[in-house]
Amino acid sequence: MTSPPDALFDVLVIGGGLAGGCTGALLQRAAAQGGRPLNIAVLEHGRPRAPLPGTPFEPRVSALSRASERILASAGAWDRIAGPRVQAYERMRVWHHTVPSASPDVLVFDAADAGEPNLGWIAENRLVQAAVVEAFEAAGGHLILGKLSGLSVHDRHVEALTSTGTFSARLVVGADGARSVVREAIGLTADSASYGQTAIVANVSTERPHECTAWQRFLRAGTLAFLPLADGSSSIVWSADDESAAALEAGSDAEFELDLERQSDGALGAIRLTTERASFPLKKLAAHRYTAHRCALIGDAAHVVHPLAGQGANLGLLDAASLAETVIAASREGEDPGAERVLRQYERWRKSETQIMATAIDTFDRLLAHGAGPVARLAQRGLGWVNRSPQLKRLFIGRALGIKGELPHAARGG
Repeated sequence: MTSPPDALFDVLVIGGGLAGGCTGALLQRAAAQGGRPLNIAVLEHGRPRAPLPGTPFEPRVSALSRASERILASAGAWDRIAGPRVQAYERMRVWHHTVPSASPDVLVFDAADAGEPNLGWIAENRLVQAAVVEAFEAAGGHLILGKLSGLSVHDRHVEALTSTGTFSARLVVGADGARSVVREAIGLTADSASYGQTAIVANVSTERPHECTAWQRFLRAGTLAFLPLADGSSSIVWSADDESAAALEAGSDAEFELDLERQSDGALGAIRLTTERASFPLKKLAAHRYTAHRCALIGDAAHVVHPLAGQGANLGLLDAASLAETVIAASREGEDPGAERVLRQYERWRKSETQIMATAIDTFDRLLAHGAGPVARLAQRGLGWVNRSPQLKRLFIGRALGIKGELPHAARGG
């Protein structure tokens, strides 16, 4: 439904992507289950549409952890996602280019070792985005179709100027991506830098089955990952240094396919492209603050990490669940959702957790994908050491499932 131009909302989420749509759905559903109901709106420039049945799979996918699955279920979105276009992955195989793909030094994570049915799910980004927005509307939320042009922050509310009209809210949530208009409008600064790398994505068919396995090889100048899709194909994410990526993009399809087979050490046999290649530069971003007066940042508006660990979407969904839990708890105590105490509690919770993950991911990229020297060689040999330690493997599997750390209730399940 589209809200009237003079609406005053308790919470206005700017951006209806995975994190923004999920925040809206979690708030709307939780508010309806008890306590004072909240009036929630999501501003998105266009209504997201799920891929049509039978259409080819899209190469832009996310690896959703167990924690993310639980959050999406709490948001009422998982039943809209689960189905023939989602693939569970039961194992991960991670190895360095200095060892063969069949070596005992390949790090193998298996869901069975943790008593889990799988390690997570591979889903098209557009499918998940459509599901969270549909869940939000089904719970009674207001979807506003338009673009943000500016914000005016006042003592007791924030005015959002959009292409549809002006809206007011007690709390504005910036979920509008790495180039966040919200972040800029409220004066929050961020550290941002290029990795000097480009990610190339595409879907491929492989001679050998993917075995419900996510495959990842650390190369001399980047990382190559094969993510299993439900139709038997795989989505590849090849993060390469800019110079190498330019050469890969310039080559023919046949040349690229041969490069893929060679750089994957033939683990999946002969490879054929089933979609066109797409690419995007890799940058990292860390906002110095996640909150300002009556405003909060989530997802890529607050932090962007390297895709090698597949944690971008999962971090954003954890932000969504943490902010929603904090706001709902405050609302049930009769507190203003935009109160400084509420927002600072969210910031303390998520900023520390995100910084830990971002540091770990950057370390993996520096030592495993680009490292040289004794420390890097030690880290590279460490993959084999972890593989031979059941205790360490269980620890890493817990992190892969997203069930370790200070989790919001929606991520814990039960």
